[in-house]
Amino acid sequence: MLERYKPTWMVESIYDLTPEDLQNHGIKVVMTDLDNTLIAWDNPNGTPELKNWLELIAAASIPVIVVSNNSHERIEKALEHIGLPFVSRALKPFTKGINQVKNEFKMNNQDLVLIGDQLMTDIAAANNAGIKSILVKPLVESDAWNTKPNRFIEKRIKNHLIKKHDFKTKWGNSLDD
Repeated sequence: MLERYKPTWMVESIYDLTPEDLQNHGIKVVMTDLDNTLIAWDNPNGTPELKNWLELIAAASIPVIVVSNNSHERIEKALEHIGLPFVSRALKPFTKGINQVKNEFKMNNQDLVLIGDQLMTDIAAANNAGIKSILVKPLVESDAWNTKPNRFIEKRIKNHLIKKHDFKTKWGNSLDD
């Protein structure tokens, strides 16, 4: 049962991923969670590091789409300085948002990846959809009120998965507990 939360890879940060990493694994479209994955949940303006990463990925012609459970208004406000396309109310861990992107870009499962900081929403959604996933450490230690209960449960799941699987990533980064 806990296998549904097992990510394909784990890396420290979304910013550690290079276009070459993605292309070497056949990834043609990147879907990413918003809060604590792409931007800190309490800093919607992003960072220079984010802008540099997005420029690198765009230069490689790899689309980046935010797939978030947040409202349209919240995501639109958070991305107004960044200008990325997005799917709101994605209903992760269900596949609604992922399927929307898959259909829009006419992509096969092996061409897609979902990057996120939560096992119970992001990674479970990717696994439910049959696509690759990348678990990243949250950008900041604090969470919005609605994420805190998941973090408690996720810590137990993550410890179980770490004991059961060798989580060395193909890109040389791993999450520390």
